[in-house]
Amino acid sequence: MNIRRATPKDINGINKLLQEVLMVHHNGRPDLFKANVKKYTDEELMVMLADDKKPVFVAVDEKEEVLGYTFCVFQQQIGNNILTDIKTLYVDDLCVDEDKRGKHIGKQLYEFVLAYARSQGCYNVTLNVWTCNQGAMKFYEKCGLTPQKIGMEKIL
Repeated sequence: MNIRRATPKDINGINKLLQEVLMVHHNGRPDLFKANVKKYTDEELMVMLADDKKPVFVAVDEKEEVLGYTFCVFQQQIGNNILTDIKTLYVDDLCVDEDKRGKHIGKQLYEFVLAYARSQGCYNVTLNVWTCNQGAMKFYEKCGLTPQKIGMEKIL
């Protein structure tokens, strides 16, 4: 397995995994997430893949099949009145193909992101996880992540 920056040739594999993530969220919160839609158009993905401020990484096998991905975004609050100007790498999305889970691909993607963030001078790596996605919550806890903040709601 190889982890590298995603390229346009990876879009079909990325789209397959984006659909898997969408359905996890839709099944967990159908009041918030639509089913059978695309999170990004192929054109939007093309722009994202070229954006160094929003790097996308893929784990691929020897045939270059996408096994997993992670979408990242650099964040920094320069000049904010109350927040320090630390540089953060935010993990917007991390997914491993349902059929390929249990082979530590997600852990390797996460470790790759940590090393990348360190190489870019980041202070921390952050992410959000939906409470309806218990599998992801357990995975991130096993990776050593701890809650930074909690979003709460009251459905009316």
